[in-house]
Amino acid sequence: MECKERRKIKREPKYILDNTIIGDSWRMFRIMGEFVEGFDAMSAVDIPAVTIYGSARTPVEHPWYILTEKIARKLAESGYAIITGGGPGIMEAANKGAAEVSGVSIGLNISLPHEQEPNPYANLPLNFKYFFVRKVMFMKYSMAFICMPGGFGSLDELFESLTLIQTQRIKPFPIILVGSDYWKGLVDWIRNTMLASSTISQDDFELIRIIDDPYEVVDYVNEKVVV
Repeated sequence: MECKERRKIKREPKYILDNTIIGDSWRMFRIMGEFVEGFDAMSAVDIPAVTIYGSARTPVEHPWYILTEKIARKLAESGYAIITGGGPGIMEAANKGAAEVSGVSIGLNISLPHEQEPNPYANLPLNFKYFFVRKVMFMKYSMAFICMPGGFGSLDELFESLTLIQTQRIKPFPIILVGSDYWKGLVDWIRNTMLASSTISQDDFELIRIIDDPYEVVDYVNEKVVV
């Protein structure tokens, strides 16, 4: 009897895409709810926004953290809302920089088993369960992407934006890699392997701009963003 009762207990699976407890049909309502909440909140922001992303593992004292904070502060002073993934590290630095000058500081947080605790500096926080819903918010409401040094998540967001621009699914916008020493190996590989093999075009390659100076980052965004 005890074994039969134990088999009736339904536990939440660890992996979101394997979750069969609520069923795919009911899951659609949850997904729709996230889209509605996200669209309502983000469409209320009446100034252009710039997304800044990078590693959640960057400590407060790290030069990357300090640089991110400065870039976000300068962008907010120039009239841009700052969008991040809402977590610690680089995301926290960007939200903090915007909040320090009373700018619009948006955090699109995601529920993860580790690393993703919401930072306290987002004055417009949103929470998501699904990565793809969150990605739509980044792409739909950003006028520029600034990619600080980061890991797999940062690369995912970088190449997602490049792919959507390349395939003309979204309008082109500035994509800036900050940290030439960090990104050099990747950019060299894109140039010397992908471009040389004709798997991308020269126009595709030129979608990326590497800038280290925070003032030049802001100047480039101001130059390229058309509101």
